[in-house]
Amino acid sequence: MAVQEVVTYGHKALREVCTDITDFSNVDDLINNLFDTMYEFDGLGLASNQIGINKRMFVIDISHISEYRDTSPMVFMNGKIEKGSGSCVDSEGCLSLPEIRINIERFDTITYSYIDENLEKCTKEFSGLLATVIQHENDHLDGKLITDYATPADLLKYDKALKLMKSNNVR
Repeated sequence: MAVQEVVTYGHKALREVCTDITDFSNVDDLINNLFDTMYEFDGLGLASNQIGINKRMFVIDISHISEYRDTSPMVFMNGKIEKGSGSCVDSEGCLSLPEIRINIERFDTITYSYIDENLEKCTKEFSGLLATVIQHENDHLDGKLITDYATPADLLKYDKALKLMKSNNVR
């Protein structure tokens, strides 16, 4: 259980499609590391590939937001969006893209299938902010970033920051 380095834009781990977890014997350590890292950097969610681990897992905790105080921290493994409806647009940030915010249109309500921290298969409906965060983190597992939704004006606005992050990840 430790805070991990969050990889940033340009790191190859962020563009890889994550593989399903087949061996669940060591997931507790990964879960704890994800939560520790997410809390350290004040995130709402964190996907495993954001700490360089190619596994289909992410964690979310939005309980510090007043309308979600009754929401417990959540773990999602091997998840996928079954269906979505409605739409909403919100400004999203990302721990792997510090200081960058992009307006993104997403489903307002989704049905999501996943395995939880108790290794139980679940299919649940989520809406509002929780649905948005799940879609954001699920995008990470598919190698997709908020910049993929960016307009040409957004990309121009953040051009220097993106180039700097990318250059820091060239080895």
